[in-house]
Amino acid sequence: MLTQKLILASKSPRRAEILRAVGWQFETIAANIDETREPNEDAVSYVMRLARTKAEKIRAQVASGMVLGADTTVVVNGEILEQPQDAEDARRMLHLLNNKWHEVLTGVALVSDGTQDGSDSVLVDHELTRVRFSEMSAAEIDWYISTGEPFGKAGAYGIQGHAALFIEEIQGDYFNIVGLPIRLVYELLNKTRLRAAG
Repeated sequence: MLTQKLILASKSPRRAEILRAVGWQFETIAANIDETREPNEDAVSYVMRLARTKAEKIRAQVASGMVLGADTTVVVNGEILEQPQDAEDARRMLHLLNNKWHEVLTGVALVSDGTQDGSDSVLVDHELTRVRFSEMSAAEIDWYISTGEPFGKAGAYGIQGHAALFIEEIQGDYFNIVGLPIRLVYELLNKTRLRAAG
């Protein structure tokens, strides 16, 4: 079922772990793009644009293959939370998430050389999962920041690590929160195969 090798346009160890967990063959090439949000860009458009940009950048660097791009962000009360800049920024984000529901959005893009006319095939979609944090004390927030885990993660937390202690409820795809909605990737791959066959 997973005979199509992927090129993962990401340096995220969490996305790599998910691909390995389902037995998907892949190699990794980091895209290193500008992730600045455009003026008035909503969260869905933002993550889908970045996922596509990552995949297209790496696709242009390789002779052939299926390139997977992904980008994840967190939204609470309409505010997009990207990766924290420092401890104070992480503290601000965790206070915003404290005892509230928020949304995790991941854009996913598959770009390949699979079309009959020789052009690249591009499929882009996104996944949304709702997450509720329990009530955290100031001491718990400080402790969590001291673990170093919030850094390098959208919304300043990693559900697969220490933050699991504070997650009260999830509605949707768990793997999306980690950073790669693997079922959506599989669905997009099947669509790519149908396009190539047609």
